[in-house]
Order: sequence, then C-alpha cells, then structure tokens
Amino acid sequence: MAKMNFGGVEENVMTREEFPLEKAREILKDETIAVIGYGVQGPGQSLNLRDNGFNVIVGQRAGKTYDKAVADGWVPGKTLFSIEEACQKASIIMCLLSDAAVMSVWPKIKQYLTAGKALYFSHGFAITWNDRTGCVPPADIDVIMVAPKGSGTSLRTMFLEGRGLNSSYAVYQDYTGKAMDRTLALGIGIGSGYLFETTFQKEATSDLTGERGSLMGAIQGLLLAQYEVLREHGHSPSEAFNETVEELTQSLMPLFAKNGMDWMYANCSTTAQRGALDWFPRFHDAVKPVLEWLYLSVKTGNEAQISIDSNSKPDYREGLEKELKALRESEMWQTAVTVRKLRPENN
Repeated sequence: MAKMNFGGVEENVMTREEFPLEKAREILKDETIAVIGYGVQGPGQSLNLRDNGFNVIVGQRAGKTYDKAVADGWVPGKTLFSIEEACQKASIIMCLLSDAAVMSVWPKIKQYLTAGKALYFSHGFAITWNDRTGCVPPADIDVIMVAPKGSGTSLRTMFLEGRGLNSSYAVYQDYTGKAMDRTLALGIGIGSGYLFETTFQKEATSDLTGERGSLMGAIQGLLLAQYEVLREHGHSPSEAFNETVEELTQSLMPLFAKNGMDWMYANCSTTAQRGALDWFPRFHDAVKPVLEWLYLSVKTGNEAQISIDSNSKPDYREGLEKELKALRESEMWQTAVTVRKLRPENN
C-alpha cells in the first residue's frame, strides 16, 4: 500500500505495480466468483474477470439481459445460471444489481450467504441505508466493495485498451481475516487503474452527491440555463449549443482532463482567461449553498428514501421514460443530434 500525496493530503492507494494480477489470481485461485446482475456494471466486471483468468460465473434472471449474457459468451448451465443457483455455487457473491433490484432480490441472495463467503458490492447504498433497504448481512461473512469511478461500459472499454478505470475500495465486515486481500484482488481482477480507500458510507454519500451534482444533475442544469439565455437573446440553436456544450465536451474537457484547469486557462485567449478568472468565484458562491443542501439531503438518507420510494412504484419505468423522452426531445438535445452528425468523423 502506497501513501500518495493529493493536494497536500496523504491517502492510501494500491497500484497494479504493487498488487500485480498474478498475486490477485493466487489469492482467488480457489474461489468461485458469481456476478449477480448483468445490467450496468455486470458485463464489464464479469468479462474483465473472465479475460483475466478468474473462475467467474453469472447469475441473471431470464429476459433480454440474460440473452445479452449468452451473446457475450456465458453458457447456460456452465457459466450462466439463475440468481439462486449462481449464489449457491459461489464463494464470492458480487451483487451488481440496481439498488431497487437489490432490495427485491435480497431474500434470494441472503439464504446463500453461508459462513465464510464474501458479499461484494460496487456501491455502498444498500448497506449504508440498510435500515431502509432491509439488506442486513449475516455476521459470519465478509462484506466488501470495489466501486469503479465510471460506467461498466467505460470499465470494459478501458480494459480492452490496456488502461484501467480508477476505483475506490472498502471493507465493511471482515469475518474470515481475508476480506482485504479478497477486495484488492477483485479490484485488480476487474481492471481497476489504481484503488483508493474509502468506507461504504463515504462512497454512497459521495456517489449520490456527484450524480446529482457535477456529474449529471448540476451539469444538465448549468448547460440548459446557458443555452436558454443565449436562445432568449436571439442566438441560433446551433450557436447556442456550440458555445454551451460542443466546445466544452469536444475541445476544453480533453485539455483540462489531461493537464489540469490551470493549463487549459493558460492555453486559451487572454479574453477567455480574464473572464473565467473573474466569473468562477461568482459561480462558486452561487452554487456551493445548493451543494451543501444536496449533501445534507444525501447524508440524512432523504435522497436514498426518495430513490427507494420512486423505484418501488409499479409504474416507475413508464414515468422514467416519460421524463427521459421530454429531455431527449428538448430543443437543446435535438440540436445535439444534428451537431453530432456534422462532426468531421461522421462525414
């Protein structure tokens, strides 16, 4: 475990150089790993584990997702089973179902959590708010987590490119004395870049804050507000979209992702530099109270309860599709469809 300096703060991180794949294989050589759920994280994690030489099977209910697993090479009766049968066969149960699905399937999983097994998550939600989810694990198993900082699609794509997606890791319960080794070995096995330490509670809280904040909710709100202001002042959809979204995602994001915000500022016009330096404190001061409000809503469990309540409604899927349809058909994102078609790589 290496101590790394992040902006003056030391953190524990594990790299692939310190914990090589060969060591991970040795630790898990006698384990049967069952990936439960083949939706968002399931394909990337299971396929990476399979390609890295681990003994992995998949548990999935019948339907389109089951058919996708078959198309990806999982063989019914050999490496693809029902959720119950996969849990029975496994010594490590990787629960990669959605938060709502975890709650509904939990009774099926729990009956197979026998002494010495490990229960693995990639999100702290179900355990952190188990007074609301009902997911209380037995005391005689390991409860562990590796949470890739991105989608399962990104995890798989970066793995195939020879890169790794960074992940956090945590041990909630160590019954066997092997929980940390199991955790780190699985983190390396699924193709993580480096692994940084957290807790189930911190991961769940930061994840929900990030999704509602800068990763999804806040960025959509900010982009839409700027697009609307430009349109309301007579700018065309194309101009408003390019100045709001296209330049951000296609030009500027790659610059500060690679070298940092200061480098991006230094490589923009002096007019852009001056304006950005003058205005970012105003946005900071306007937005921080909203984020404090958001964090409190997450930490108190209010956001978890909202998710549980909405996901439990029988017409949840229909309502969600209606909201997504409205977003998809809005002028800004319909403009995006045309702009993407006009990108050089599509012509």
